Parts: sequence; C-alpha cells; structure tokens
Amino acid sequence: MTKPLREKTTSVYALGRAPDNQQERFRSPLNLRWLDNIPSSIGYYLAGFADGEGSFTASLRKKRDYKNEWQISLAFNVAQRDVSTLKLFKQHLKCGRLQCRSDGVHYFVVGDYPSLQNHVVPFFDRYQILSENKRKNFLIFKKITSLVYQKKHLTHNGMKTVLELREELNKGKGRKRKYFIGDVIEESSTTTRRTRSIEREDMV
Repeated sequence: MTKPLREKTTSVYALGRAPDNQQERFRSPLNLRWLDNIPSSIGYYLAGFADGEGSFTASLRKKRDYKNEWQISLAFNVAQRDVSTLKLFKQHLKCGRLQCRSDGVHYFVVGDYPSLQNHVVPFFDRYQILSENKRKNFLIFKKITSLVYQKKHLTHNGMKTVLELREELNKGKGRKRKYFIGDVIEESSTTTRRTRSIEREDMV
C-alpha cells in the first residue's frame, strides 16, 4: 500500500527564526539565562520592531582626561511615541533606560559597555534582524562593542580598527560625523609621541 505523501512545510528556523521546540539548542550559560526566559513571540516581535525603529550608533567625544583623549560612545536605542513597546525592551533585555523628549517622543537607550556586550548583542544574536542593511549595521556594531569592552580601543592599533569599523556603520544619506578617523588618529599619534617623550625625560 502506497504511503500518503507528507505535505512539505517551511520551518520557521529555516527563515532565521527557531520555533519554540528548538529553543533547547540555544540554552545559555548561567549569565544568559534571562535570554532563555524571553518568550519567543516577544523576542521576535522586539527584533522586528528594532529592525524598523532601532539604531546602533558609535560616536566620538573629546576627553582630555582620557588616555588617548577620545571616548568611544556606543548606544542601541529605539524611539517611539507609544512607550508600551519600549517598556518591553527594558523588561526583557534587563538593561537600559527610558527617556522622553519635550516633543513627546520616548526612547529606550542602552549605552554602557557591559549591557551592550552581555545583553544587547546576545539578544540580537538569537533573535536576528532580517533586513540586510540593519543586520549589517548590527554586525559592525557587535565587533566595535567587543573591541571596546575588551579595552582594545585604548591602544593605537585598536582605536584605528574601531574607527575603521565606525566608518562602515550607518553608511548613507543623513549620517552626520563631527569627527573622522583622520582627526583622531593624527591627534592620538601626537599624544602618544608626547607621552613617550615625557617618559624618557623622567628616566633621565
């Protein structure tokens, strides 16, 4: 007797999203158990929302009291007039803060290195952004976050790598830059030479 053919179905996982019964594959170490507690429906909803309304940014700030006189300021943020979804981000990512502008627009912002490395990056590694450009920006942001979290940006070569990655972040119309890679590298080199000169004088 011929067996009936089974209807072929496209798995959600094949589209970049794992169904609930496959979540076991992604069981996390203790410090990421919060990620396992996020209902998959909420996780995918937040990822899709961030795909449309979120942004990953890396900016430079002049800081004379810093070793190389520059601070790398990283942030993941989502803006929306309705604060309800932003509260879900804060609740389930276990980090960040909510802010409100004078025009009534609310923000969910994560700006500290540990939260970005240990919460934001793992979340979007699991619940992936699907649009090409936003996904690319996240992957660049992920590399920058890792380097900064490991303090590799405090070296000349590390800072150069971070700045080169930053040049690729959020490319296109509307991107604004106060400082560029040439501004930082040239000044950092001058600062390093000046520091080494002072150190040699102290040794005399």
